Amino acid sequence: MEKYDILEPDCFYHIYNRGNNKENLFIEEENYFHFLKHIKKHIIEIADIYAYCLLKNHFHLVVKIKSRSELPEKFHAGGNLSQPFSNLFNAYTKAVNKWYEREGSLFRVRFKRERISDENYLRNAIIYIHLNPVKHSFTEDYIHYLHSSFQSLLSEKSTLLKRKEVIELFDNKENLIFVHNEIFKKGYYEDFD
Repeated sequence: MEKYDILEPDCFYHIYNRGNNKENLFIEEENYFHFLKHIKKHIIEIADIYAYCLLKNHFHLVVKIKSRSELPEKFHAGGNLSQPFSNLFNAYTKAVNKWYEREGSLFRVRFKRERISDENYLRNAIIYIHLNPVKHSFTEDYIHYLHSSFQSLLSEKSTLLKRKEVIELFDNKENLIFVHNEIFKKGYYEDFD
């Protein structure tokens, strides 16, 4: 049986999941935006988003669970911090089932989560997530891939992402771009799994 990290306050995690039986999670463009709306509705109250990438049949997030004092009261007495993720998956599945007249679960039963233990791992996870569309041959151009946080990190537009914190992890915006490009050119993202 697979072990899953327990979500705890003030910790970073790489969260990912895929379609049940390798089914696509996102069928049309509007599905990606609908999933992001559910992230805003269900996850932002318990976690800060540092990076994301939505691919046709799976997704990745880098999140930091908020500190105990920032969490809603229901989580102070040991409430299950994975419940908002279950709520996200259930709400999105219900919408997809209704739109496409399908039944049953859309996601694998348990989402994967890996605790990120240090800043180097955090930087690598962010890069890996942004380069993931290239790794899986969804695009050859990760920079302009529409369904990742990369462009939002470079933008000046309002965002729920922890843009400032991510940029500081790489020292500045120019270095964020440089490091992504170097790893992309060398193909190191292939070995991150």
